[in-house]
Amino acid sequence: MDRLKTSERTGTARKNISNMAAATNAEQTQQQDMEEEEEEDAGMEQRDMESGDEEEAMGVESSEDDSSEDEKENEAEIQRLEEQLSINAFDYNCHIDLIKLLKQEGELERLRKARQKMSELFPLTEELWLDWLKDEKRLAEGEQNRESVYELFERAVKDYICPDIWQEYAVYSIGGMGSPGGIDKARAIFERSVTAVGLHMTKGWTVWDAYRVFENNILSSVQPPPGKIPSHQEQEMLNAQLERIHTLFRRQLAVPLMDMEATYAEYEEWSDRGVAETIINQYKQALQRMEKCRPFEEALLAAEPPKLAEYQAYIDFELKEGDPARIVMIFERTLAENCLVPDMWEKYNNYLDRQLKVKDLVLSTHERAVRNCPWTMGLWRSYLLALERHHVDHQTVSDVFEKALNAGFIQATDYVDIWQAYLDYLRRRVDFTKESSKELEELRSTFSRSLEYMKQDVEERFGESGDPSCIIMQNWARIEALHCKNMQKARELWDHIMTKGNAKFANMWLEYYNLERAYGDAPHCRKALHRAVQCTADYPEHVCEVLLTFERVEGSLEDWDVAVQKTETRLNRVNEQRARVAEKEANMARVDDERSEQRRQAKADKKAQKKFQKGGRAAEKRKAEHEDLSQEWKEDCAPKRHKGNGDYCTLELMETEKIPQSGRNAPPGYKPTPPASKPQRLDDDKPELRNDNSSVFISNLAYALEEPEVKLRTLFETCGPIKQVRPVFSNKGTFKGYGYIQFETSMSVPEALKLDRQDVEGRPMYVSPCVDKTKNPDFKVFKYNMSMEKQKIFISGLPFSYTKEQLEQLCKSHGTVKDVRLVTYRSGKSKGLAYVEFADEAQASQAVLKLDGTDVEDKKIAVAISNPPPRNASDKPGSSRGTSDLVPRQAYGARGRGRTQLSLLPRSLHRGQSAPVGTVENGTASKAAGEPKPLSNSDFAKMLLNK
Repeated sequence: MDRLKTSERTGTARKNISNMAAATNAEQTQQQDMEEEEEEDAGMEQRDMESGDEEEAMGVESSEDDSSEDEKENEAEIQRLEEQLSINAFDYNCHIDLIKLLKQEGELERLRKARQKMSELFPLTEELWLDWLKDEKRLAEGEQNRESVYELFERAVKDYICPDIWQEYAVYSIGGMGSPGGIDKARAIFERSVTAVGLHMTKGWTVWDAYRVFENNILSSVQPPPGKIPSHQEQEMLNAQLERIHTLFRRQLAVPLMDMEATYAEYEEWSDRGVAETIINQYKQALQRMEKCRPFEEALLAAEPPKLAEYQAYIDFELKEGDPARIVMIFERTLAENCLVPDMWEKYNNYLDRQLKVKDLVLSTHERAVRNCPWTMGLWRSYLLALERHHVDHQTVSDVFEKALNAGFIQATDYVDIWQAYLDYLRRRVDFTKESSKELEELRSTFSRSLEYMKQDVEERFGESGDPSCIIMQNWARIEALHCKNMQKARELWDHIMTKGNAKFANMWLEYYNLERAYGDAPHCRKALHRAVQCTADYPEHVCEVLLTFERVEGSLEDWDVAVQKTETRLNRVNEQRARVAEKEANMARVDDERSEQRRQAKADKKAQKKFQKGGRAAEKRKAEHEDLSQEWKEDCAPKRHKGNGDYCTLELMETEKIPQSGRNAPPGYKPTPPASKPQRLDDDKPELRNDNSSVFISNLAYALEEPEVKLRTLFETCGPIKQVRPVFSNKGTFKGYGYIQFETSMSVPEALKLDRQDVEGRPMYVSPCVDKTKNPDFKVFKYNMSMEKQKIFISGLPFSYTKEQLEQLCKSHGTVKDVRLVTYRSGKSKGLAYVEFADEAQASQAVLKLDGTDVEDKKIAVAISNPPPRNASDKPGSSRGTSDLVPRQAYGARGRGRTQLSLLPRSLHRGQSAPVGTVENGTASKAAGEPKPLSNSDFAKMLLNK
């Protein structure tokens, strides 16, 4: 059944190919038919206009008006798109929209220019190329226009390896068979097509079949008419053509392709001399190879685009098999569907550079890679190396480098790397045996240009140099010292390096010292080490040791004494600074320990006091309730006179009627008077809030902050003129961690609020407006957005020791980082959460795809687009709980209703407590039926008297 379906599909495809070839051969008469149809249409239109009535004319006029309005709207949209492209030529979607609109309007010349402009900037997809080629083929007239279509096909097949485009190209070439050399040209295009896509396992057979259809058509033309005996020359031509077809069958059957069984059956039917044993063996080997590849092809058919994982598994399989042609084909198939994946281009380029090393294939692939992913610096660097490796002329390499500078990299360090790659190339071109040369001057001028470019363009764009260690300048100094023997220039460069903030690093001074040691002299070495001892901040001991070692080898006694004195002075000063820092840290740690112990003790005391007060209040309450109840009962149960005699009798309670002394069995309706609430002590230490518009409130500062007034003034003096700084102190004179700052004008307040969450000695400082919340209960400051922020990502699961700088470095490779915020506790310690804001949504989405689920210091992080949950309505300012507070809460526990929640009211008291709904008693509506009516203590006593 499968073979039958395959045969039907193959036959249909071959029929379509034959129809395409026949249609191509009829191109010469197509123009004449079109002219006749146009004349006929013109005559019909004239007759219709002459014979049309008034209503039809009005309808035509109305439709023409509507069409004119649509044309005006489309023209306005076309002009808008063209203007937008003049501003940003790299807007891919704008190019697509413009091409669709121009095609709809039939603007052929403008459509051609729009397609041309887009193809110069971007590789076109298979669909775009086929659409363009279809239009150009329809407009082609004459051999000259056919050549222009050939050129367009040549451009199309270079972007991606697409079997459909190659098939269209080959079939189109059949139409030129009538011209001189047309058959040879068509045959050459067919050969190129089977070489390019003949190994495509699922679509390669279409090109092979088209090739054989082409050769069969030629065979039909060279066969003699029936009954005629061919001449010797005709017989040779016939035999040669038959051999070509046999060869095509043999070549195709040796290639593993889907549905190759149908091709074998066709060959058996076509060949009059049978199938040779060698062909059968090749066919069986191809079948075995196809069976090995079938699981990968089926996985690709079942997967959803972009199928990157399935293609990667297929590539790994082909790399193990080691067939270069098939490896190239699977890479090309992968990149046709994943053209925007830089890693895949890099893997393909590495394979070509290290294994095949075919110049045309290598360079064309590198060019396609940078056209598809121009923002990836690594692809441009590999391209420059490949150009140099294959000895391409210098002007071409320079042009590629200039294109790389305009590609728009996503981080500043990329520009440093691409400049370094180009400078390395220029250095390798210089012959340093000559004192002066054109190449050396170009190298020096390029070094100067790179430094100027990094200073102006990169710093203005990214806000950072991208080369803080001055790697480019260091290499320039080494080249001047090593190759040019120009130590004066090298020293000038190193002096400039140190002024860039590198003088505090010991390794920078040691690099300079090693350069002087190798190519300079002892005085300059000594001078460099003396400056290093004075300026180094990270490893001064190491620099001092190097200086002393140098003087042991090179210096005199006076030099040794100076070095010892200088190093001892420097190390003593460093040790004093370290001692002060250690003492400060120890004091802070001690204060933190004492504060923690105080909090723990206060918490324990508060818990014990609360437990004691709770038990005491409960005992006092039970005692008071019992005394009140006994007094009321005594009053109600006082000696009463019986009717009929003058004696008094005393009411005695039976032992079985004793009431427990717990307040829970108090008579119904009895409500003891609650104790008066204890007034809360006001905090008299808190100063009065400043509610003017020129003040801010500062909080969450460290209690051990030294000279808080001076510290706060220093922090906020950049915001504007300060009128008063008021840190708040306790009665003991210790700083309470908050205060107020009053500016001279309200214009300084917004600038001060920007310092919110700034780190101050390890704690985030909170800055908020001064608002009296007792007078403004609805006021609530919430700095961050509560809706989805598509350009911002939320990261969780970070190590608690991870810093803001480390997180920024982690995210830089995925886009331009605008802001990084670590979520911390009030103490300043990280919660393992963070928000990172990128320049746009695309970069944020790319960061989510790349970072989610990755490991950061043995912890797996989760990354998502920032989408904070909405706040509860009850938490919003001014919100109320509505009717929910009117509904009594259920006090049931985990096991349902407890025994202590059962009603202890005697059944006799339930009688008479309900009244019909809607009745009125004493002018007041009665309660609903079933609700207990409050009873007094006297009612309870009467109940006891009635037997």
